[in-house]
Amino acid sequence: MLEHLNEIDSKLFLMLNGSDSAYWDAVMWLVTKTVTWIPLLLILVYVILKNTGWRQALLIIFSMAIAVALADQLSSSVIKPLVMRWRPTHDAGLAESVDTVFSYTGGRYGFVSSHAANTFALFALLSLIMRSRLLTFWLFVWAAISSYSRIYLGVHYPGDILCGAVLGLLVGCLTYWFYNFINSNLNNDRVYFSTAYTTSGFLHSDMQLITFMLMLTYATIVVLAIPLAAW
Repeated sequence: MLEHLNEIDSKLFLMLNGSDSAYWDAVMWLVTKTVTWIPLLLILVYVILKNTGWRQALLIIFSMAIAVALADQLSSSVIKPLVMRWRPTHDAGLAESVDTVFSYTGGRYGFVSSHAANTFALFALLSLIMRSRLLTFWLFVWAAISSYSRIYLGVHYPGDILCGAVLGLLVGCLTYWFYNFINSNLNNDRVYFSTAYTTSGFLHSDMQLITFMLMLTYATIVVLAIPLAAW
């Protein structure tokens, strides 16, 4: 059964991995870089500070850090050393067929994907905290594209991504439970009925601001990929 699943995973990986386009190589390379998303993170922090009191803002930011740290450590320091599943780029039977970008091969083991775990943990946590359908949709798109970039670059199988995403969702929900428990004790559990706010008290206009920054970041990637592809 496990061998059959590995075979399906490998075939699906070869279908989704890489392309013959230097431009798309550059796009995915920029998408997968953490530094690319720093402006989005700064806007998130700004919106949190603007829409909440300082204690709740610190709690949200702390919860975000906990979610990422927990997802990252569980995936990288616990699951990968236990499972020891080779990345496609380190699999002797597959490595020669893998399309890589800028000779990047990653570490030895790839199950589960830390990128998928981290991004989906943030997706779940922020969606539950901010309660915006618009933001939930675009955060999911962000997490999905960021996760797919790891397959494109050749360093993860689809199964690594799927299981990493499930881990991230679980961590995000667990971290939200922690946040909600503390936040309730701080008497911040108010419900908003104004159409200007989400039910958790965030301005819809600020949800649009976060979405705009996400779109702007993707537009910047599209432009910066042109000289990077020619380099």
